[in-house]
Amino acid sequence: MTDVNVNGLSIGILGGTGDQGKGLARRFALAGHPVLIGSRSAERAQEAAGTIGAGASGAANADVAKEADLVIVAVPYEGHKALLESLRAELAGKIVVDCVNPLGFDKQGAYALPVEEGSAAQQAAAVLPDSRVVAAFHHVSAVVLLDPAVDKVDLDVLVLGDDREATDTVQALAAVIPGVRGVYGGRLRNAHQVEAFTANLISVNRRYKAHAGLRITDV
Repeated sequence: MTDVNVNGLSIGILGGTGDQGKGLARRFALAGHPVLIGSRSAERAQEAAGTIGAGASGAANADVAKEADLVIVAVPYEGHKALLESLRAELAGKIVVDCVNPLGFDKQGAYALPVEEGSAAQQAAAVLPDSRVVAAFHHVSAVVLLDPAVDKVDLDVLVLGDDREATDTVQALAAVIPGVRGVYGGRLRNAHQVEAFTANLISVNRRYKAHAGLRITDV
């Protein structure tokens, strides 16, 4: 979808010990990227990296934020704002990809939580004025990413942001995962409905016992 060359780009994943972060880390490591997994505990990050193999390494979140070329935020929404505030200096000047879905759960299932800034991605942009924040990877099933039997991931990744070079880079990065396309999905102000749509996908998956993704037609 873009002509950007992302070969050799090192990727840091904050919250990389969770299933979503670990799944993305695994796929990027398999595609040949240096991957750094971050966690509050360096030990836990190193353990997670060991389970992925393919040259992935683990360290404390701050070290990962400092060292990686591009950083993906895959932490639970509850700790999202505080973590990014604590890493403002380390993340300055970098592309920061936010894939956090602010969701609540009750007896009726998943639902979108209101976010004062509009969305988790906009919250990240507000907290990180010196970073280039992009929203992407919200609808990728961690189960599929972690499944060694799945060679090709049948999915489009919506990429949103206000910096064209940054969104082009993230689209190209999405495409290194076999079967995945990165599709530009609009400005960062439109991230709310992309994050919220995850609640709909969870409902689809529960009803049909699936790991549904998204495909955009006619692009």
